[in-house]
Amino acid sequence: MKRSEINAIIKDAMAFADKFSFRLPPFADWTPADWETKGHECDEIRDNMLGWDITDYGLGKFNEVGLVLVTIRNGNQNDPKYEKPYAEKLLISDEDQVCPMHFHWKKMEDIINRGGGIMMMQLYNSLPNEDLDRESPVTVVSDGVKLTIPAGTILELKPGQSVTLTHGLYHAFWAKKGTGKVLIGEVSQCNDDNTDNRFYEKMGRFPKIEEDEEPFRLLCTEYPAAK
Repeated sequence: MKRSEINAIIKDAMAFADKFSFRLPPFADWTPADWETKGHECDEIRDNMLGWDITDYGLGKFNEVGLVLVTIRNGNQNDPKYEKPYAEKLLISDEDQVCPMHFHWKKMEDIINRGGGIMMMQLYNSLPNEDLDRESPVTVVSDGVKLTIPAGTILELKPGQSVTLTHGLYHAFWAKKGTGKVLIGEVSQCNDDNTDNRFYEKMGRFPKIEEDEEPFRLLCTEYPAAK
């Protein structure tokens, strides 16, 4: 991805969140120059990868396979000094822009349509060898209601609706065509995007960036070390 594209995406995401009066935490607005002044008091932000996360999964086609994420709070699966056992993210998905099929070994999460269009969520169980189970029905809870649905069912989640994703449950999601972007909330156990994503198809998690202009905001993988 070009840095200019990432800058434009972040600016658009800020405006979209503001449309719903969703206020982002202060660190989401820190500039690269601001980060140069931040010391060890900000280590929780660095260590737990809070902040902006724009990804095309290394595929180079963000509008088709991509996602905007802001990690708002997070503990740490691997560092006991961070006792927080939960995480929260804001996500933005565009029409037919797929977050690709994947599951998590350690993270259980609620994915919530906070506003905008209709969120489409496709679900499969995983097999013991971590392949996609295309046969067995999926049992899932949506807003406190247990559902048993055929493998590969696509749930349509309107604003206010959510689904609970358990460990090992394959899921992919996107905004339904013709309904507009979706503002998505994620409430979960601690998040680790370096080690806890099992994508069904081989791909990366973070983008390769072509520096064609100065960054508007740093991504959560780019923070400078504390002075």
